[in-house]
Amino acid sequence: MEINWITVGWIIDMTLNGLAWLVIAAFSLVFIDMTDTWTRKAIKWMDKADKWTRKLIDVLFEWIQKKNLKIISTIILIVIFGILAQLGTIPKLIT
Repeated sequence: MEINWITVGWIIDMTLNGLAWLVIAAFSLVFIDMTDTWTRKAIKWMDKADKWTRKLIDVLFEWIQKKNLKIISTIILIVIFGILAQLGTIPKLIT
């Protein structure tokens, strides 16, 4: 009986490829799990920063209204609208 070396090579190749992809998948799952926890932590931090910023802006506007400071409120609004325009949240009025 003659051995078909092409079939033997194909079986060995398939086995080694399967093992290689199994190792790659195992490392990928661990890496994806790590980055997923990092993403969750980043989103929680961004939420805290967003709430803090909104609270700060609210307090600043209340303080400005109490003191009746028109110039400071104008500068703050220009800065806020400039940031929002750079982020693309609102369209730029002047091009």
